[in-house]
Amino acid sequence: MNPWDLIMNNAPALAIAIPLLGAFVTPLINRAGRKAMLVWVIAVLAFTEFIALLLVYQVNTYGIQVYVFGANPHTLTVPPDSGGIPVRIIFTIDGMSAFTALISATLGLVVGIYSVGSEKFQTAQEKFFALLLLLVVGMMGMALTGDIFNFFVFLEINSLAAAALVSYHLNKGKAVEAAFKYAVVSSIGALMILFAIAILYGEYDALNMAMIAQRMYQTGFSTYDMIAMTLILVTLAMKCGAVPMHYWVPDGYGEAPGGTSAILVVASQASLYGLFRMSFTVFGLSANTSSLGWFMIILGLLSMFIGVTMAFLQHDIKRLMAYHAVSQTGYMLLGVGVGLATLGTAAFNQYGLYAMEGGIFHIINHALYKGLLFLTAGAIIYRVGTSDLNKMGGLAHSMKFTAVFFLIGAFAIAGIPPFNGFASKLMIYESVYQLNPFLAIVAAIVSMLTLASFLKVFHSAFLGPKIYDVKEVPKSMLFAMSILAFFIILFGIFPNIAIHYLVAPAAHALANPLGYITKVLGGGA
Repeated sequence: MNPWDLIMNNAPALAIAIPLLGAFVTPLINRAGRKAMLVWVIAVLAFTEFIALLLVYQVNTYGIQVYVFGANPHTLTVPPDSGGIPVRIIFTIDGMSAFTALISATLGLVVGIYSVGSEKFQTAQEKFFALLLLLVVGMMGMALTGDIFNFFVFLEINSLAAAALVSYHLNKGKAVEAAFKYAVVSSIGALMILFAIAILYGEYDALNMAMIAQRMYQTGFSTYDMIAMTLILVTLAMKCGAVPMHYWVPDGYGEAPGGTSAILVVASQASLYGLFRMSFTVFGLSANTSSLGWFMIILGLLSMFIGVTMAFLQHDIKRLMAYHAVSQTGYMLLGVGVGLATLGTAAFNQYGLYAMEGGIFHIINHALYKGLLFLTAGAIIYRVGTSDLNKMGGLAHSMKFTAVFFLIGAFAIAGIPPFNGFASKLMIYESVYQLNPFLAIVAAIVSMLTLASFLKVFHSAFLGPKIYDVKEVPKSMLFAMSILAFFIILFGIFPNIAIHYLVAPAAHALANPLGYITKVLGGGA
């Protein structure tokens, strides 16, 4: 078998193996010097990005991919969880999985490039980059696994690596406190999910998501299923930062280094992926999807409104952005929630699927513009040494590129054309209005408040007389920001590129749990 076929056939495994190997080898490479270590880390992240793109290609070309570790999926004649086969780890990659994996790999690479400059004067950099790679492992594993216990394992890797990265800049103990809060919340959530997994395993003698979904559908939705579903969905809603379980977000995002805050956004989106995957694929055939959908819609409305109003009260630039991250998560919950609430009805084809596409499109748009905004915040702090907006001013005089990148991110998050946020928000407005006009009105008002908030930030940080005699940030930081700015503009002017190749396949995959189950347990896609 030639190397290309080897990569093609084992792409799902490589998506985990490459960054995992990279994380453990990074401290050893560092002994050869910082430059060698940085080249190694960026190369690993770049190859992971290549594998993620390959997964998108495979799914779009060949349909759902099932990868069984230690066996050929085509030779399996019994279900993956049966006693007739030794324990197998199964990855199932559909449009939504590949979509999430690509976002994780892309932001991992961008943050890696950014951190070459932003962490230049920090100690123990090999530990920082090793943790960054482990965080990518956790996010990729959550997206690709078809097994709920392994989802829990990758969720734990995600949480531990994120908590350690939050505390990387000690900041007089504030970062350590924020990391401790994040770790405690994550640990409680992990125990809740583990308990739910035990309930489902006790009921169905299975850990594979497709097998659980099939057996649940055959036997009917029970009280135990309701308990397990509640534990899982509430935990994942907490982990993605939805109101009223968002209390860890301001501290976690606010105290983390600039690059880390950007990747934490995607780490939270991996939990959002889990929320959607469990709602549609595992419980979607058996539970009341209308109730589940309205659960998401209500969480979305609360997150949008409370997030944006709390942002107005902040004078710390990163805490302000953290609350806006909560607010933007609400749009994703709203769009996908409308799709779930209408699943199986005529309304789904009329506007439900379109709402889902808008919510899913907003996931990648949010990763891009919120990532960019956190990188610009990190650039400001890198030069002026403070995150207090009251102590800033006039930075546009000497940090022109950072100011432009900030404006691009600000206009995108506010939904101003021709930036990507406008495209996904318009899809959400148009679709949710057909379910209930009130939902679209709230979403539009939140966008206006978001614009006002970021104009205030721009005025405080960049306009006015020159206060600090500083220069622009290092080229690696500018290059990382320019990558995100490029895709923000690209997806704003040509949204069909993202919708056709990424968003639509993801939405259709989520909306078709039967296709997922059939592909894993036997038969065609």
